[in-house]
Amino acid sequence: MTCRLLLADDHALIRFGVRAMVAGLDGYEIIGEAENGPQTVHLARELQPDIILLDVSMDGTSGLDALCELGSAAPAARVLMLSMHTDAEVVLAALERGAQGYLLKDAAISELHMALRAVGRGQRYLSSAIAEPVIAQALARQKSAANDPELTQRQIEIVRLISRGTSTRAIADGLGLSVKTVEAHRAQIMRRLRIHDVPSLVLYAVREGLIDPND
Repeated sequence: MTCRLLLADDHALIRFGVRAMVAGLDGYEIIGEAENGPQTVHLARELQPDIILLDVSMDGTSGLDALCELGSAAPAARVLMLSMHTDAEVVLAALERGAQGYLLKDAAISELHMALRAVGRGQRYLSSAIAEPVIAQALARQKSAANDPELTQRQIEIVRLISRGTSTRAIADGLGLSVKTVEAHRAQIMRRLRIHDVPSLVLYAVREGLIDPND
């Protein structure tokens, strides 16, 4: 049975290269190509692919933003991110938003094949070059969360975003939430931490290691 793929990347040369690699693999077929987030969501809803090969950074709506909509547009599809970004926070953000795998664009065709097979079986896949730092970052997050068990993981994520100056609307769009839900989380965070303003929240985030003050 052929595994149907949707390829999303804003660079034609990258799409050409991936298409050529997939053509050399038995059992896989690219049924559609997209060059931005909205087009990806539209084609995913229309074609219902088995796997979506999704670039992290695209013009307009990024791959990370598109992830928030793909779960409802094509609920059976599994997402394998394609990127040159090796930052652990970017990888974790993709996984938290529903991606099943993360593959670096300089991967060999053999690794692409391994990633497709793993994701197709419902397993996670991380490029070997990023696996160790991603695990380390995930453990660091767990340690930070353990320092303040009163906050949920979602609330900790919102604290990070607020502390980095992200607007309420941008937080809502990025996490796939409504503005009212983000505002409710923010009010609850402030009550639980007994903090009454954003500067104090930023100091809390730095003190607890939720953000890097040098970023």
